Amino acid sequence: MKSRRIALASLVLLGSASALAAGRPRYGGELRVAHAGPPEIGEPALADTPLEATLLGLLSRPVCAVTPEGEARPTLARELSRPTPQSARVMLPNAATAGALARAWMRLSSTEGASPYRALLYPLRGEGRQVNASGASLELALSFPWPDLERALCHPALAAPVASSTPGPFSSAGRGTLDAQLGWPRGRPYLDRLLLTSTDERGLARLWSTRQAQLELGVASETDNASGALLYATYLAFSPRRVPADFRQAVESSIDREDLTRLFVRGPAVPMPHLLPPALMQQGPKPRPATPASGPARTVTLVYDAALEDQRAVAERIQVKLHERGYTVALEPLTRSALRARWAKGDFELMLHALLLPPVPGPALAVVLDAGGRKDLLGVELPAIGALSDAAARDARVRERALALAASLPLLPLYAQGLGLRVVPEVGGLVMDAQGLPMLDGAFMLPPEGAGTGGRP
Repeated sequence: MKSRRIALASLVLLGSASALAAGRPRYGGELRVAHAGPPEIGEPALADTPLEATLLGLLSRPVCAVTPEGEARPTLARELSRPTPQSARVMLPNAATAGALARAWMRLSSTEGASPYRALLYPLRGEGRQVNASGASLELALSFPWPDLERALCHPALAAPVASSTPGPFSSAGRGTLDAQLGWPRGRPYLDRLLLTSTDERGLARLWSTRQAQLELGVASETDNASGALLYATYLAFSPRRVPADFRQAVESSIDREDLTRLFVRGPAVPMPHLLPPALMQQGPKPRPATPASGPARTVTLVYDAALEDQRAVAERIQVKLHERGYTVALEPLTRSALRARWAKGDFELMLHALLLPPVPGPALAVVLDAGGRKDLLGVELPAIGALSDAAARDARVRERALALAASLPLLPLYAQGLGLRVVPEVGGLVMDAQGLPMLDGAFMLPPEGAGTGGRP
């Protein structure tokens, strides 16, 4: 599957065609949005569930977005250019924005950053630890050819911190109110205002039934008809030094990914038997291995994200299934920041590790290799991939290497998820980007039937 087809598949028009035909986009109006996420979004590299990345994108965006054609289109950036094959330039609205973004990227790439998303910057000289801001531009030098750099820079984890002076499509007016940002480089959003309500699944149902919400984000769904690409991938990571050599076989022989995904994972979701999600590579059959020979009883601890209810359910299911293989599994919920810190130190036996992968196979594989503790492979695999100038050839190479490397990584892929949502027919222009996230700055309120339309104020 080519990247262009991936992006096209993830672009879903959520307003009905007949409603959109009723009139061209008009400016103005408020949209009541309910969601099942946190009331506030902080560090971009930690706001990496599809829901949190969507909420982050209201206030802060990365420099670009991947288009349906698979190209990097400037968003926060005014321009992306390649002065030479191994250098790139990102022109930003002002020097303050350039400085804030440079500091954010360097922090992400540092040891303290404790983030597998640092792999997105690995092709830069110094692995992104030294990003040069010159006035309103970022000058990026590459260690080796990497044609996918611009598309990697579009990842939400590379957005500037919300607390910086960097503009987003909307700005916070307090108490869950976001106002349209008139200075947004891509042009002000159509809507004047978003009214956000943070609640739980029961609250979403109540707000929807009483028509107090016009758009709901994070609703459970058994289908992906109203969602974009399913790129939020969850893995069972393990420390090879702390578990027996046949641990992978024990897990693979006991876990049925189809049942796990269907019964314990919030949809939209799909089983993921291979290293990359189905949106990035075809998922051929993967036979379950035989049950390993019985060994001595083992006690291990499985850490997981306390903020994700389905991770708790999956962890409990793994606990039950591994008990059948002679493992006593203790469960330990952690905050996401604590989880990533434990990952960075290698201080875990078992971990549920969830990642929002880019919609491009090469950068996605880079993140997965780093997440699997094999940063050493980045310097081997990425230059060989980047040496291929043709995008289809690069993607094919990535899929081949993902299959070849899977058994050498201490990661067991489990499932991939997207963002479930629902929207009233009165909202038009709501589309999903290639990352699988809805772009609310393009949404608008449709006029009542028979009413006229307005233009740019």
